[in-house]
Amino acid sequence: QVQLVESGGGLVQAGGSLRLSCAASGFTFSRSAMSWHRQAPGKQRELVADISSRGYTNYADSVKGRFTISRDSDKNTVYLQMNGLKLEDTAVYYCRATTTLYNYWGQGTQVTVSS
Repeated sequence: QVQLVESGGGLVQAGGSLRLSCAASGFTFSRSAMSWHRQAPGKQRELVADISSRGYTNYADSVKGRFTISRDSDKNTVYLQMNGLKLEDTAVYYCRATTTLYNYWGQGTQVTVSS
């Protein structure tokens, strides 16, 4: 049974930092691409960052230079370090695993940036 459990969300002031974690189980983590997505109220879900099984990364233009995605195959966990948070980063953040057969989603964690 595949599980993706996000944690680390919360309320933070603009300019602050948060680190999201996504603990994965039930599939071969080391062979799977992982990604973070977010969905703000009234908007479509969008890709924030992804990381391949080999560690290659890709970022949305809106977060380049502020967010860093990483993975730890010993812990089956993917992280999203978010620095310099802005009001527009407020959203529910979702972890996704891309396996050879399916994409799996976590339940999401709320990030709220206040002024």
